[in-house]
This record gives sequence, structure tokens and C-alpha cells, in this order.
Amino acid sequence: MKFLTTSALALMMATGAMAAESCATGKTLTDGTLTIATGNPAFFPWVLDDAPEAGKGYEAAVAYAIAGKMGFDSDAVTWTRTSFDQSIQPGAKDFDFNLQQFSITAEREEMVDFSDPYYTSAMAVLTTKSVVENGAEPTIASLKDLVWGAHATTTALPMLNELIQPNTAPLLYGDNVDVTAAMQAGQIDAALFDLPTALYLSAVVLNDGVILGQFPAENTPSPDHFGLLMAEGSALKPCVDEAIAALKADGTLAAIEAEWLQETTGVPVIK
Repeated sequence: MKFLTTSALALMMATGAMAAESCATGKTLTDGTLTIATGNPAFFPWVLDDAPEAGKGYEAAVAYAIAGKMGFDSDAVTWTRTSFDQSIQPGAKDFDFNLQQFSITAEREEMVDFSDPYYTSAMAVLTTKSVVENGAEPTIASLKDLVWGAHATTTALPMLNELIQPNTAPLLYGDNVDVTAAMQAGQIDAALFDLPTALYLSAVVLNDGVILGQFPAENTPSPDHFGLLMAEGSALKPCVDEAIAALKADGTLAAIEAEWLQETTGVPVIK
């Protein structure tokens, strides 16, 4: 096996950094600076304490990781704030890229550019504290015994029937508002939502809401893919895509997801 000397390794790292810098040179709003946008406010677990500049929270950490791969030190990153709806409108942008859980859709891609996905949303089990106290656990065997509810026309229903195969037929509802209302009323024990929605519902909508666990994204039919949003025709897109590919290849994105969307939120993977 051939080992690299310290000097050779340093040369390789420097060469990689120079390549990243050359890719972004002249393509950012301000030379030498990467301007990144997030929501106003930005919420846990995507950004901690509404302070993206601290690099804490899933999307804040991803943003700095991408910036680093593109050759920008943390002190060369500037943050700005935008609304979700404002960002997806066509036209010039006051940021180089924006990340605030933008799902990549064909309709949106007619107005803006998206990077390759940096996150693929898993499906999560939303329930209540009382159900957990009664013994529900993040295992398929335990999930089979719960009383489930589902929006009749979403991908959650076939996943529920195929992957969990509950012992009693799920109760079907016209929309997700009715599903959460039924859970609050104690008519059902649990329901499936994508993880970002489940995080929101458990924190804001349900009294004593709990996320029992999440399924690996590969077990989720038609998952949402989150991408960095850029102005249509952005010259920076190839650089961003290259950075995301490198972060996937070296395991950085997986490590950030484990830290901020599994460990920090306390949402285990269902087995």
C-alpha cells in the first residue's frame, strides 16, 4: 500500500481548495463572499436559536459545509433573510443560494434553479405522550398494534399498509388536519408524516405530541427532496452541485443529518 507524505497530502488539499475557489470565482453576488439566505425566523432543528451564523442546526451546518467545499471560510459567509414565498418567485435574488426546506418540484423549477438534493425527507411516526407511556416503541412489531389514521390519498397510506401492516385497518380522513384532530381526540394512536412536518406538528399543533421514530429515507415512497434555491440560470449551480456530491461521498452530509435530525431531535430510526 502506498502512503502519501504529509506534504503530498497538504498539496492535494490545497489543490482541491483552489479548484473549488476557481469554480465560484466571479459567480457570487460579491467577489470573495458567499451570501446565503434562510427563513425569517429560522426554526429548530434546521437552525438553532434563529442564529444561522453559529452553524448549529441541520441547514446551518449544511450551509457551512457546502461553503467550505466551495472554498469559502466561515468568515467569508454572509447571511440574509427571506420569506419562503418570496424566494420561490422568479427574478433576481439578493442571495447566492437559499435553504429553508425547499422541496424540488417541476413547477418551481420553471421559476428558479435548485441544486442537487442535500436532504431526502424520511417518513416519521407522529403520536402522543400517552401512547408512548402505554408502551409504544420504535419497532415494526410495536407499531402493528397501534390504531392508525391516514389521509386517504397520500403516499403515507400505501407505506403504512405495506411496511407496517397494522393489525387493524387504518381509519381514513379527508386531509391531514382531520388526521391530527383525530389524534388529539384520542380516536387514533399514530399517523405517518414526513419528518419536517412531524417535527412541526409535534411542537406546535398537538398537545403532548411525540415523534416515536423515523423510517430510513430509502423506505419512503416518493420522498421530498430538499435543494438549495438559486436564481434561474445561476452560474453557481455547478459549483454547488459539485460541493454537495463531495459531501455525500465523504460522509459529511450523513454525519450532519445524524447529529441534527436524529441525535438532537431524539428521533430514533425504526427497526
